[in-house]
Amino acid sequence: MYDFLLSPEEVKVRDEVREFVRSVDPELIKRMDREEVVFPKEFLRAAGEAGLLGLRFPSRYGGRGLSWVGEAAVMEEVGVLGFTLSCLYGLVSIVGEPINVFGTKEQKERYLEPMVRGELYGAEAITEPSSGSDVFGSTMTRAERRNGYFIINGQKRFVVGGVGADFFVVYAVTNPKARDPRERLSAFLVERTEGMKVATIYGTMGTRGGGTARIVFRDVKVPEENLLGPLHGGYKVFNRMMVPERLVSAAGAIGTAMAALEIAVNYSTVRRAFGRPIREFQGVNFKIADMASRIDSARGIVYMAARAADTILEDNPRVVRRLVSEAKLVATEAAWSVVSDAMQILGGIGYTTVFPIERLLRDVRLGMIWTGTNEVMRMIIQHETYRELLSPEYRRKRRNVELDALGAHLEEEKYPEQP
Repeated sequence: MYDFLLSPEEVKVRDEVREFVRSVDPELIKRMDREEVVFPKEFLRAAGEAGLLGLRFPSRYGGRGLSWVGEAAVMEEVGVLGFTLSCLYGLVSIVGEPINVFGTKEQKERYLEPMVRGELYGAEAITEPSSGSDVFGSTMTRAERRNGYFIINGQKRFVVGGVGADFFVVYAVTNPKARDPRERLSAFLVERTEGMKVATIYGTMGTRGGGTARIVFRDVKVPEENLLGPLHGGYKVFNRMMVPERLVSAAGAIGTAMAALEIAVNYSTVRRAFGRPIREFQGVNFKIADMASRIDSARGIVYMAARAADTILEDNPRVVRRLVSEAKLVATEAAWSVVSDAMQILGGIGYTTVFPIERLLRDVRLGMIWTGTNEVMRMIIQHETYRELLSPEYRRKRRNVELDALGAHLEEEKYPEQP
């Protein structure tokens, strides 16, 4: 339906992923929701064997050089499976991005290539009990340099894949005396070792089966060559990592919303009340109209952000940062609204486990929290919006519409001096 947004190559890859998604055993999803499967390696292994992981990365590392727009289309398809599998699928892009951009040739061969093949599993370890959204100001995990190694001590929580991952992108303090918080942290590629302990496996409302855990690092020895990017350069690595993190989250949310819309359309066509299908009642079909409109609106901003990443990421990363934040904000809130409306259309049966709507509702709630809360997204968006619209360069190019008012000459009335 939306092929006009994609190139022929992007459509081809999207359709491959769509067929793969159709082949995923429903029992895997059910076992994950019952927490019988803690980390579904078989899903990632199968995707890797099919050549469908890390599609955006260069072919020499197992990818296909797919565009950001193509990745958004792919993530939308995977999102139909729900948040857990789409999150784990997207982690290959999220974790792989800083390795691809900042990693050495050896790091790419050791971590990126086998991860794209589905033979190695990576995760990101960022959040701490005391840090949350204030990553650069409050992170307490330390990495001390000693004789060719870094020794890491600390803990990370809410690590998706914390149970099953083979390695982690870990952010730790290497410059504690830095005046600028953006110069405090460095990023490391840390393999699972005896010094790492899974202290907690979280029970979650939804998005189950992703192995979300709290991990404690006790004198973990990391070779210097596993420093990812420049020393004290964690800020640059983090900001680049947030582009796929927020974009794949947004695109996956659209897929989840589409799954709910499909269920609601099917149900309202078959279910009858007062002698006719309930789709004939405005109370129902107007909800369907609103759901479809929210999804398409979100899809528009997601694809715009992806196109920006394809064209201006290197030259104007701040604009891309704002757009992917907008995409994540709009898409996750649209998904929450759409799934909730789908449950309303199904009525009581939607609140049971007969349909997957209740699981999708539990899953999609995470979208407004993880990869930066939507409040943080709003903070980024407003900051970049003020910065752009108040800049002299922007004002030189734009019409001064304030002069179009009948009382435009009353300057003393516009911005009166404050007491």
